[in-house]
Amino acid sequence: MKKRGSAYILMTVPALLLFFAFHTFPTLQGIFYSFTNWKGYGDFDFVGLKNYINVFKDDRVVDSYLFTFKFAIISTLLVNLFSMLIALGLNANIRFKNTLRAVYFLPNILSGLIVAFIFNYIFANFLPEMAEKFGINSLATNILGNPDLAWVGIVIVAVWQAVAFNTILYLAGLQTIPSELYEASSLDGAGKWKTFWHVTFPLIAPFFTINMVLAMKGFLMVFDQIVAMTGGGPGQSTESISFLIYKGGFEGGEFAYQSANAVVYFVIIVAISVVQIRFLQRREVDL
Repeated sequence: MKKRGSAYILMTVPALLLFFAFHTFPTLQGIFYSFTNWKGYGDFDFVGLKNYINVFKDDRVVDSYLFTFKFAIISTLLVNLFSMLIALGLNANIRFKNTLRAVYFLPNILSGLIVAFIFNYIFANFLPEMAEKFGINSLATNILGNPDLAWVGIVIVAVWQAVAFNTILYLAGLQTIPSELYEASSLDGAGKWKTFWHVTFPLIAPFFTINMVLAMKGFLMVFDQIVAMTGGGPGQSTESISFLIYKGGFEGGEFAYQSANAVVYFVIIVAISVVQIRFLQRREVDL
């Protein structure tokens, strides 16, 4: 027992030290600097809650919050809709089922930046050229250059890549449903929709909760797609909170100010996740 306890300590202590050094300590540093006027270099003075007060007064921050929430809500709903439909299709008795599962999971192993750069080329060059050849005027221009439509391109890319992981989770949930339940439902004369609503969905509700929370959290922190596709533009129409924190903190000399913004955003993400979990878990019980 002593040897086993020593082995646990030898395995956990290095991991804890690394986690503290590269996660906890930088987080505490960021919170500390959020109460100062540090620019990322040189001396600094303590300013108390000034940075936090200014965050709530900053119109640019408010606009970035509105864009991020709009993007995250729409993307989360679309990802879960498409993921569930694909998972239901892949769970059916179709040919090449395992091959299709591997194909659908492929986007998840690709780098977000690489995917975004590829789609940037598609939106900027490939689609306009093809639209001109076929006379489709609505697609003849790059939507990433349109302040009103650029966010749509980012949603398409983010959803396309995120669907892969969520589909795998839904497939895992569908595998836990006994086939006897479907047989009983069929004998009772239930159609596909009633079977899904009264048998399938209640039993995969925990997986639905996980997918909703993870998807929302991931989309609230959207960064790679914006860096590679729009750079926050045109203008500031696609500037997310994460991108604003990075740009202002590391390029704009607003390290302390954006640290306060990051702390506020961290609290908001945690609050949203907790509310999601409690609401959806309560719904699991109701189902």
